[in-house]
Amino acid sequence: MNPWNQRFQNQNYVYGTEPNEFLVSAQQKLKLSGDVLAIAEGEGRNAVYLAQQGLHVTAWDYAESGIAKTNRLAEDRNVSVETELVDLNEAKWRSDRWDEVICIFGHFPEELRQKTLQGVKQAVKPGGYYISEVYSHYQLPYKSGGPRDTDLLYRPEEFLQAFSDWRIVHFFMGEVVRHEGELHKGLSHVIQFIGQKPE
Repeated sequence: MNPWNQRFQNQNYVYGTEPNEFLVSAQQKLKLSGDVLAIAEGEGRNAVYLAQQGLHVTAWDYAESGIAKTNRLAEDRNVSVETELVDLNEAKWRSDRWDEVICIFGHFPEELRQKTLQGVKQAVKPGGYYISEVYSHYQLPYKSGGPRDTDLLYRPEEFLQAFSDWRIVHFFMGEVVRHEGELHKGLSHVIQFIGQKPE
């Protein structure tokens, strides 16, 4: 069984229902608008937040239970989020499709990470943004969340190399405190990235 499908089976939201703090700060800074894609969106907290800000939001995840909880949270908050069951290994990235793509704590094996970052580059419209907060490869000793496998954690050069031809609006690697549901608790080591595709 898909482990994420299993993880999201419970009624409670394992990462909470409030949006990621970094995403909120990015929205306040950039005043995001238009069509946004949230990938590896889990239970929908970030997608629903963006819908509450007036964006047209599509959420991709490959756990049916996560999609169901995204739909439920959107209904509870009286907003609309389009949900699609998508395995990123098989994702179809349409060129210049999205005003923004976001990925909050979406962790995959290295080959899929590279493929996904290239898909994002293709799919963001000129002038649009990619926004991400993920655990860095220094996260393991912190024990505050994230994969227990270094191969699933990000290195800074992955962003800097993949997006070397984009304008880097924000880049940070270091410690932050995160309290997001049951599974992200306490001092953490993250990478934050906002890149803007050239016009």
